[in-house]
Amino acid sequence: MEFDALLLSRLQFAFVIAFHILFPAFTIGLAAFLAVCEGLWLKTGNETYKRLYLHWVKIFALAFAMGVVSGVVMSYQFGTNWAVFADKTGSVMGPLLGYEVLTAFFLEATFLGVMLFGWKKVGRGLHFFSTCCVAVGTSISAFWILAANSWMQTPQGFAMDDEGKFYATSWMEVIFNPSFPSRYVHMMLAAFITTAAVILAAGAWQTLRRHDQKPTRWQMRMAAGTLLVLMPLQIIAGHWSGEVAHHYQPAKVAAMEGWWETKSAQDTVLFAIPDEETRSSKYELAIPGLGNTVMGLPKDEVIQGLNDFDGDHPPVFIVFWAFRIMVGCGLVLLGLGVWGCFKWIRGTIDKPGLFHWLAVPGGMLGFVAVISGWVVTEVGRQPYTVYGYLRTEDSLSPVSAAEVATSLLIFIVVYAIIFTAGVIYMLRIATSGFDDKETDRPKTERRAPGTPMGSVDDMGEKENSPAGEGDVSNARENVSKHDED
Repeated sequence: MEFDALLLSRLQFAFVIAFHILFPAFTIGLAAFLAVCEGLWLKTGNETYKRLYLHWVKIFALAFAMGVVSGVVMSYQFGTNWAVFADKTGSVMGPLLGYEVLTAFFLEATFLGVMLFGWKKVGRGLHFFSTCCVAVGTSISAFWILAANSWMQTPQGFAMDDEGKFYATSWMEVIFNPSFPSRYVHMMLAAFITTAAVILAAGAWQTLRRHDQKPTRWQMRMAAGTLLVLMPLQIIAGHWSGEVAHHYQPAKVAAMEGWWETKSAQDTVLFAIPDEETRSSKYELAIPGLGNTVMGLPKDEVIQGLNDFDGDHPPVFIVFWAFRIMVGCGLVLLGLGVWGCFKWIRGTIDKPGLFHWLAVPGGMLGFVAVISGWVVTEVGRQPYTVYGYLRTEDSLSPVSAAEVATSLLIFIVVYAIIFTAGVIYMLRIATSGFDDKETDRPKTERRAPGTPMGSVDDMGEKENSPAGEGDVSNARENVSKHDED
């Protein structure tokens, strides 16, 4: 393998996007979780939901900032390493990415300040509205990013001029291209599941450390219930996405499944070591004839194998195993959701045990599944950047291998220092338990809607003051003024 400018540029983009995608996947789900917690607090008056909100909003703020920074760095590569791609597809990709800024980023930026710093300065309704706007903004951001990426997977609604440049002929077809609906649903569910796994892991660790608080108990119940409900839906969405890929990107599906020969009733390969030199798989363990059934196809339908594509297909080993890692992580998370809800029903979810020891490392499985799924998607599109029209080797900037290697090394060093520190700090917050000042207490009288709620930094100190303390202070001031008169 020669580390030329093309390979190094692909490695650099893969490295940067692997860091970046972790944070949006987490903040999309966490923003929704925060909106649910604040909504439940406003509806029920249960202080547990407020404490959950105030605890996780700190982590959200840091993760959101890290996602923005890593995203900006990633976008610069279109002009440095992939200038030809940017030049040829700019008329299509540019507006889609611009819409993301105009709709999602402006919405998030406008209300994020109110969400983080307006707890003491605005009413309850406005603060909840701000939280919901940030949550909606993250979903809109994912909408435009996935619309752009899905167009690269299944391009339509465009034409090409004499210079080979793309331009849109129908924006509705560009945005709602064939793979976009299934991939958007798949990614959004992945974000919610990833966040639920992290919250469950944090609660499990707090339980093992004997931090037995109401928020700890409730966040585990909410996370386990989310995994139980969403994982079956994710399996359905993944199957839907696979059907679309089979229709529009048959080489990707053949690489995912390890199918070399074209035949009817393909096997379902459970384990294998694909070997592109021999055009076969070693140590293959498969279920004969089940492939068509899994794909939702008639048993007698002929499915293309990799040999039909004359080498014009993605790297098989990477796609094959990334797909299995993604599926394996999903099945483990489904198991944790079922197990957690079973323990919830039996009333033992708060008792430290094997479930908690397994749930702690399980918090990383959502991120592993997201990255693995992204590898399947992006490597599975090779050797094209715009599938079937623009090859990756024809998208590269005129840069040298030394230049790309130098920038890649700088990225690795900087990311290792800055982002590792940020992730460690978030882990410390997530696993440290809840603030001692927020011990379980009887529910106090609720204030009228529209009154200030205290600041995030105060962690509700005003409401933690002894009952009636403010009234006593006001009474003393009134008596003093009366004496002076």
